[in-house]
Amino acid sequence: MTAPLDTAAAHAPETPRIVLITGAARRIGRSLALGFAARGWDVAVHYGASRKEADEVVAEIVALGRRAVALHAELGDEAQVEQLMPACVAALGRPLCIVNNASRFEEDTASNVGYDLLLKLTAMNLGAPLVLARMLFEATPEAARTDESQRSVVINVLDQKLYNMNPDYLSYTLSKAALQTATVALAQALAPKVRVVGLAPGLTMQSGDQTPADFEAAHRTTPLGRASRPEDIVAAALYLADAAGVTGTTLVVDGGQHLVPLPRDVMFLTGA
Repeated sequence: MTAPLDTAAAHAPETPRIVLITGAARRIGRSLALGFAARGWDVAVHYGASRKEADEVVAEIVALGRRAVALHAELGDEAQVEQLMPACVAALGRPLCIVNNASRFEEDTASNVGYDLLLKLTAMNLGAPLVLARMLFEATPEAARTDESQRSVVINVLDQKLYNMNPDYLSYTLSKAALQTATVALAQALAPKVRVVGLAPGLTMQSGDQTPADFEAAHRTTPLGRASRPEDIVAAALYLADAAGVTGTTLVVDGGQHLVPLPRDVMFLTGA
């Protein structure tokens, strides 16, 4: 865990709004961290293996005039996950929002699925968000039952493929489907103190073995002529963080990608 940078001089006089974002050192998580900071949030930047990148994100947030801290935890380890909330509170204060952005993404199919990968992906993609939601509920004051200004929100990052199913990346898909169901169950169980919502991006950034040409071709295979961009995900997350009347539902932000039936995961789309 790295220490928070000294940003007292940049700290705004109003009560800060604090967000904890998992997997915030790179890719979409980085965009989310910088997007929340630009909107006036202080940010706890969780990272797994990307300490250098996390420290760079912290420095960028401080340059925007907000406070930030980089927090390390292996999300497959429950004991480490349970340290994230108290570490955030100690460094910045009680978070009003947790964005469960980090996920483990590995390929398997029905022909080779097994316990090892399934349990590893479930621990990180489902277990960590469940524990963090519980801890946010515990940290949210009882006064939030009647005072909306003190309520908290969990944003679970899901996947548009839950609305356009294919059999690829089976264990990953099952873990995200479980998190989608958990989003509804937690919204019921944690109300009114905590809202719980889902955000399902489409193809947003080049991944795995995709070539730039394959990524662009797949990105265009949507009704809007392009799938989601990082700025779309940031805008949606900021909306959900402030949408006091929204809970137990998922916002799909994918350029309509889920409306185009595909027999394979979009990762395997090539050519036109």
